[in-house]
Amino acid sequence: MFELPLINPVLVFALSMTLFLISPMLMRLLRIPGIIGPILAGVIIGPHGLGVLQRGQTIELLGTVGLLFIIFIAGLEMDIDGFKKYKNRSIVFGLISFIIPLILGTTIGLFLDYSFAASILLGSILGSHTLLGYPIASRLGISKNKAVTIAVGGTLITDTLALLILAVITGAATGELTFSFFIILIISLVIFTCMNLFGIPFISKWIFRNIGNEGDKIFTYVIVVLFLSAFLAIVAGVEPIIGAFLSGLALNRLVFDQGPLMNRIRFTANALFIPFFLLSVGMLMDLSVLFSDPKAWIFTVLILVGVMLGKYAAAWMISFIYKYNSEEKNITFGLTIPQAAATLAATLVGYDVGLLDQTTVNGVIIMILGTCIVGPYIVEKFGRKISLLEEQQPYVKGDAPDRIMIPIANPNTMESLLDLGFILRKNASADQPLYPLKVVKKDARDAEGDIALAEKMLGHTVMYASGADVPVKLITRVDHNIANGITRAIVEERISMVIMGWEGKRSTPQRIFGNVLDQLVEQTSQSIFIAKLGHPISTTKRVIAILPKGIDHSYGFKEAIMRVKLMANDLGAQLLCLVIDDKGEKYKKYLKEIKANPPTKVKEIEGWESFYLEPSPQATDDLIILVSARKGTVAWHPELEEIPGKLASINQETFIVYYPTEDREIDLRGTTGTELPREVLFKNDFY
Repeated sequence: MFELPLINPVLVFALSMTLFLISPMLMRLLRIPGIIGPILAGVIIGPHGLGVLQRGQTIELLGTVGLLFIIFIAGLEMDIDGFKKYKNRSIVFGLISFIIPLILGTTIGLFLDYSFAASILLGSILGSHTLLGYPIASRLGISKNKAVTIAVGGTLITDTLALLILAVITGAATGELTFSFFIILIISLVIFTCMNLFGIPFISKWIFRNIGNEGDKIFTYVIVVLFLSAFLAIVAGVEPIIGAFLSGLALNRLVFDQGPLMNRIRFTANALFIPFFLLSVGMLMDLSVLFSDPKAWIFTVLILVGVMLGKYAAAWMISFIYKYNSEEKNITFGLTIPQAAATLAATLVGYDVGLLDQTTVNGVIIMILGTCIVGPYIVEKFGRKISLLEEQQPYVKGDAPDRIMIPIANPNTMESLLDLGFILRKNASADQPLYPLKVVKKDARDAEGDIALAEKMLGHTVMYASGADVPVKLITRVDHNIANGITRAIVEERISMVIMGWEGKRSTPQRIFGNVLDQLVEQTSQSIFIAKLGHPISTTKRVIAILPKGIDHSYGFKEAIMRVKLMANDLGAQLLCLVIDDKGEKYKKYLKEIKANPPTKVKEIEGWESFYLEPSPQATDDLIILVSARKGTVAWHPELEEIPGKLASINQETFIVYYPTEDREIDLRGTTGTELPREVLFKNDFY
C-alpha cells in the first residue's frame, strides 16, 4: 500500500487534498500567491521529484476537469457590458497584446532551433494571459476603470487567438493541415459557436424558469452544459477549452456573479478540481533538465524577458494611443503579465502532440511562477495609486439603529470594555442596549455546563451596567469557531459596532490559520474596536488619532473621524491627528464639519519611519486610536500590522485599533479565486 509511487486511490486522494490544504498556507507565509502552492507540491512529489505520485489517468482526468473549470469561469466572469462600451479599445489592445509577444516568442523559438510550427505555438503561448490580478483590482474599487476594462476585454481577444492558433498548429502536427481542414474547421466553428451563443441561452432560460428553485438540478444542468460543450468542441476540431469558454459566455447573463449558483461553481472548482489541475502541471516539471541542459536556462530567461517586454510594449502603446496616465499604463501591464490558464493549456497540448519538449515545459512553468508573482504585485501597487486619484464615494448612514456588541473572553477586561461601550453608545443610539456576548466553543450536545458558566460571567456585566443606568441584552452562542459565533450573533442582532479586547502576541498556529480577529475582520463589514485599556479611559487627557494615507477613501471614514472627535470631546481631552504621508488640510476640513470642538491639532508625518521618531507619548494619560484598514483596501499598509505590538513594547498602556464601517461594493469587493484564502492581518493576538 505504501510503496512508491502510491497507487491506492483513497491514499492518493487523501494526500492530494492534504497538499491542497497546506501548500497555499505556506505560500501565504512567504507572501506568494496561493495558486503557486499546488504547482510546487506537484514538482516535489511528482515523478521527476520524490516520486510519491505518478501523473496517471486519475490525476490527468481531474486536472483536465480543473482546466475546463478555469476557462468556464473566465467566460462566466467576463464583463460583457464593459467590453461593449470599450470594444474598439479592447480589440485594439487585444491584438497588440497578442501580436507583439507572438512575434517575440516565434523569434525566440526559431533562435533556439525549434520547428516553425513549435515556434508559432510558443509565440501564441506568450501572447495569452490570465487575469490573476483582477480580484485585487476589484477589491481596490477600480474594476470600472477604463484601463482595467480594456485589459479584461483584451483577454477575450488574446485567449481566443491563442486557442485558434493552437487548433491550427495541432492539426498541422497530426498531419491534418489541408485545405479541406480549414474549410471544415471554419464551418464547424461557425455552427459550434452559434449553438453555444444562441442555443444554450435559449434552452437555459427555459430551464432556469421552470426549475429555478431547485439549486442542485440547476447546478447539474450547468455542469452538463460545460462538459457537453467541451466535447462538441472536440467534434468541431478544436480544443475542449474553447467549448468551455464559449459555454461560460453563453451562460454569462444567467449566472449572477454574487448568486448562490456562481458560489457553488466557484466552490466546486476552487476547492477540488483546479488544485488537481495545478498539481498535474507541477508533476510535468523535471528539475534535472535545468541542471543537465544549459539550453533550459537560456530558454527560461528568454521567454521571461519576451513576455515582460511584449506585454509592457502593448501597455505602453495603448496608453500612448488613448492618452492613459502612467498608473493606468502600469495597471494594464500588471493585469496582462500573469500566464496561467490558456498558457498551461497550450503548453500541455503542445507537449502531448510532440511539438514541445521537457525543456519547454520546465521553462513555461517557471515563467508562470514568475509572472504570477510579479503581476499581482504591480496591480496592488499601482491600483492603490489609481484608487487614491479617483473621487471617493460618499458615506451614507443607514436607517438601522446603532447597536454595540461586546464579546467577553477575559473577565479582567470586561469593565474597561463596557466603559468604552458607554462612551460610544452616548453618541450612537442612546436608546439601544449594549449586547455583551459569550461564545461557548463546544459541541452543542456537551455545552450545557459551559453555557451556565458563560451566563454567570455575563451576569456581572448586568450589575456593572446597571450602575451606569445602561440596559444590556445578554447573548450566548455555541459554536466550534469563535469568530463564526460572533459573526452569527452580529447578523441575527443587526449589530453595527463590535468592541473586543487585545491580549498580546499570538501563537504559531494562529499566525498560519488566523486568529479570531483575522476571521472576524474578513467576515464582517461593521465597525470594530480592538482595545487595550491599561488605565481608566475617563482619565485620558489627550487622544492621538493615527490616520494612514488613503484612509479618507474608506467608505466609513467620515463616521470614524466623527466618532474619534466626539470621544475626545466627551473625555474632555485634546485631539492630535497624525496624518501619515498625506496632506493634512483635507483632514482639517473633515474635522471642521463636526460640531464637537475639543482642542484639535493636525500634524503631517512624512512616513512611518518619521512617525516612530516622534517623541514618546505620555503613556499614563494618552489614548492612541489607530484608524486602520482591512487588508486589500486602499488605505492598508504593511506597517498597520506592526503598530499595536510596537506600542505595547514601549509600555503604551492604552490604545485602540479602529476598523471603520465598510461597504463591500466600495472598499472590499469579493475575494474569490484560487489564490484568495484568509490573509494574516496582525502579528499580535486580539481577543
